[in-house]
Amino acid sequence: MKLPPPNTRPTALALSLDAALAGEDLEPDFAEDYEVDRARVRVEFPAKLRGLWQPKRFKVMYGGRGGAKSWSVAMALLVMGSNRPLRILCAREIQKSMRDSVHRLLSDQIAALGLGGFYDVLDTEIRGANGTLILFAGLQSHTVDSIKSYEAIDIVWVEEAQSVSARSWEVLVPTIRRPGSEIWLTLNPDLATDATYARFIEAADSDTWLCEINWRDNPWFPEVLEKERRRHFKRDPDTYWNVWEGRPKRTLAGAIYAKEVERLYNDDRVCLVPYNPKLPVHTVWDLGWADNMAIAFVQRTAMDFRVINFMQDNQKTLEWYVEQMEKLPYRWGTDFLPHDGAHGDFKTGQTAQQILEDMGREVEVLERAGLESGIRLARGIFATAYIDEKRCAALLECLSRYRRQIDPRTNEPGAPLHDEASHGADVWRYINMALPLMDNDTQGARPRKPRGGGMAR
Repeated sequence: MKLPPPNTRPTALALSLDAALAGEDLEPDFAEDYEVDRARVRVEFPAKLRGLWQPKRFKVMYGGRGGAKSWSVAMALLVMGSNRPLRILCAREIQKSMRDSVHRLLSDQIAALGLGGFYDVLDTEIRGANGTLILFAGLQSHTVDSIKSYEAIDIVWVEEAQSVSARSWEVLVPTIRRPGSEIWLTLNPDLATDATYARFIEAADSDTWLCEINWRDNPWFPEVLEKERRRHFKRDPDTYWNVWEGRPKRTLAGAIYAKEVERLYNDDRVCLVPYNPKLPVHTVWDLGWADNMAIAFVQRTAMDFRVINFMQDNQKTLEWYVEQMEKLPYRWGTDFLPHDGAHGDFKTGQTAQQILEDMGREVEVLERAGLESGIRLARGIFATAYIDEKRCAALLECLSRYRRQIDPRTNEPGAPLHDEASHGADVWRYINMALPLMDNDTQGARPRKPRGGGMAR
């Protein structure tokens, strides 16, 4: 992809609030919803942020670096708070000290707007002469009970909202319940599967104002940032699109398979991958009970292989998984298990291999292989892979998030993390081992042994 050229200078929202309130630039109900003292404050905003002044429950401003999102939101809140008493909460996922908050940004904007005589900037809050109160908080440290003190908030501004967890949103959103209250978000998107992006952008409803705003929409985008933008594209074009254009990343920062997953998408090999009834479906397993059991459904051709489905769950018996699998209209090949598939259960002594074979499955146990060598070899199979975008979304998520532990003292990467992403990533390693063993019996499904009992973990 080519470097996007600089646009012609975008327009500002208004030269002054006098002009704006006269109806020259904003919607007719602007003055009715937010009564601003026209003579006292002069402000300018990027034109794209017109919607800030219209009532909506959620206002979501997202994009890359240099779009003036935070700068504009800080200014808007201060102007609104100077005209009528508001209780404003400035929040982020983690706030260990006031240095982590937007306190300094608001303080600078108060000085720039000439509102130093109106706002009293204290160490932990900002107070307006009319009763406006601006508070600061980290969401992660709150529970449903502890956050109840914010019920009377009029506006919440969540900065760096891409980092907010699903749990924090479930605690915050129902708490902000005052009539007409609003929740504002500013974010530079990280992963499209992150809780914030999925909830407020991909699943936005009619009570959400979405504004994608980037460097080209900023009338005051400085030359120093324009030079840095161009240098970034030349230095690292893969990360440029996320950092400067605000496109969600497909892989977590530091992901082990980051480049390989990006190429999968760039080559359009994450797509609709239909079942081919002429080929058997082989399954590749990562065994688990308390941890996730992960199963990939694979069809191999002479030129490539296709992952057409993926199943992942926990605390389910092998029989349960087989029952779910046999509801699918597939012609089955071989079930490939990792080396521990031949180890007996400590309670029953039965192995996963024996239990699956008793249920009529054709099973092969893979040899034990080293983790690091397995990762290196598994990189090579991405080039011939096709993965179904919808049915294998969980597998793609695992591959995108599989990463290493980082030593906090040296910042050096260590062993891969054992977390929710590791089970799907382990299946990918096992697919690499199983591919040469996948026998495409095109004459019909292999005969099954009589189905037996067998319940195991």
